[in-house]
Amino acid sequence: MNRRDLLMGGAAAAAGVALARGVAEAQEDSAPTTDVDTRYRPVVTPNGTSLPFRMVNGVKVFHLVAEPVRNVFTEGLEANCWGYNGSTPGPTIEAVQGDRVRIYVTNNLREPTTVHWHGVLLPSGMDGVGGLSQRPIPPGQTFRYEFTFRHAGTFMYHPHWDEMTQMALGMMGMLVVHPRRPRGRQPDRDFAIMLSEWSIPMGAARPNPLEMNDFNVLTMNSKAFPGTDPLVVRRGDLVRIRFGNLSGIDNHPIHLHGYSFNITATDGGEIPRSAQQPNTTVLVPTGACRVIEFVADNPGDWAMHCHMTHHIMNQMGHNFPNMIGAELPVATRRIRRMIPGYMTMGTDGMAEMGEMEMPVPDNSIPMRGGPGAFGPIDMGGMFTILKVRDDLASYDEDAGWYENPPGTVARQATPAELAEDGVEI
Repeated sequence: MNRRDLLMGGAAAAAGVALARGVAEAQEDSAPTTDVDTRYRPVVTPNGTSLPFRMVNGVKVFHLVAEPVRNVFTEGLEANCWGYNGSTPGPTIEAVQGDRVRIYVTNNLREPTTVHWHGVLLPSGMDGVGGLSQRPIPPGQTFRYEFTFRHAGTFMYHPHWDEMTQMALGMMGMLVVHPRRPRGRQPDRDFAIMLSEWSIPMGAARPNPLEMNDFNVLTMNSKAFPGTDPLVVRRGDLVRIRFGNLSGIDNHPIHLHGYSFNITATDGGEIPRSAQQPNTTVLVPTGACRVIEFVADNPGDWAMHCHMTHHIMNQMGHNFPNMIGAELPVATRRIRRMIPGYMTMGTDGMAEMGEMEMPVPDNSIPMRGGPGAFGPIDMGGMFTILKVRDDLASYDEDAGWYENPPGTVARQATPAELAEDGVEI
């Protein structure tokens, strides 16, 4: 081949690539009516769903319904909440950068509402702030929002009318806009988790939206452990986790055991690779999103939880005297004369309260944890488990508890081991 043939061949190849790209984009733009978008790997919303859509003349059409919902936080605690399309948080909305979307919002509440597309850059009149950018949606009416997603990213949606009440009762959801032309390796597992907090007095039928600081139910996707679904992945998967925080007042430092990760994006956009740092904890401020990524190369069952210690306890009351170290045998005997079966709790720490499974008021889960491979897990609230497995036929299968290789589990030391290593007890 001479130089002229080489140049002509290269030009023809370049033209072929351009033609193929143009055909692909034309096919994208003229996609038939469908509710499946094959341009991205769908996000997984643990304990939740994604919102279906339909294509109408090149526009993705969604329908959100604001309505009362009955939410089960975990077995033993449920409440009358508000949400979208039968759930709190509402279903995750997914689209692609450049998509034109039309979102109908029907209000089945007893008061007006709006929807704000948190972090999305769009025309002012579509921003969803009641009284400022639109008239609130009256009960029984349906409003239409229409705009184009100009930027890819991780966002949220929630009311901007009577926010204190409506968000405290569960009206929120995740919104993911995939890049039109993604760069680099794409995630094998892409999770979306909404962090939120609630005030639910023991036995109450609904959350208290007037609470300002004493929240006692902390959730991931409106579930408290052990009601949170685990995140199941295969060893070697590239894992992306998108966190949104619409808690009333608290930031949440989410800590992942067994891994370090990069914080790759916020709701403001991607973080340049040169600015990313390895972390094991990501602080998710209230009203913000954070995205983390890591390769699942360490098999096991790994805890992922908020590191504010009161945020991994279920429905704990905070207005009790400190009983740690108290010696009360005489007082306990006297109280039992009036209340047979009475037990003084908390003098040796709080874990015993969850392990003993004492009777509790109806519709309450004070200090409740969940089962583990080695006994009770004495945590609850904003806690879940990352399950990394070598042999996994399906992500939907029950991964069970991790079988640790021999010699890799902490155990009681023997006297001989202590003596050999010079450890005196």
